Amino acid sequence: MSTSLRTVLALDERPPRLGDAVLVMIDFQETYRRGVMALDGAEPALAAAADLLARARTAGAPVVHVVNDGGPGSPYDIGAAIGAISAEVAPVDGETVVVKRFPDAFHETTLARTLLDLGASPGTDLVLAGFMTHMCVTFTAQGAFRLGYRPTVVADATATRALTAPDGTVVPAAVLGTAALTTVTDLFGLVVPTAAALGA
Repeated sequence: MSTSLRTVLALDERPPRLGDAVLVMIDFQETYRRGVMALDGAEPALAAAADLLARARTAGAPVVHVVNDGGPGSPYDIGAAIGAISAEVAPVDGETVVVKRFPDAFHETTLARTLLDLGASPGTDLVLAGFMTHMCVTFTAQGAFRLGYRPTVVADATATRALTAPDGTVVPAAVLGTAALTTVTDLFGLVVPTAAALGA
């Protein structure tokens, strides 16, 4: 078995307590439930995300929602029903929504400032969930790590889709998702299977 970069660097491997973290909900938009961007496993992932969100609110954890804005007419049109946050995980009063246009939710957005305003300085635990596992979840984990945060991804509250590899073969969604989460655990952060693995 290979040694992770986290092990080589002696980084902390203890999962956070949800009540001590900030929950970042990434791109839980209707576009991933139907149409050209529909994801394998979107519905169970959304149910897991709703459970995670409820736990975070009960624990008193701050919650930040992130949405991707692709502009009018795109599957990511946040002004249309297709780009809206799914009702099961919709923000409530007091929860900030950050708009992004790149996979890393920190890139050219207000997310870093929002976290600071919530009292979450670098070194704070961030719990991440969202769509898609291999894209915005992974790159936001990388962005969080780069800024000194401690990201933890809740695996069952993520989903992705099958993609065609450079050699023309199809990489199944489950394989791509596992590879993405493995990339996170090699350096950028932790991955836990479910919300129940996080302390309250």
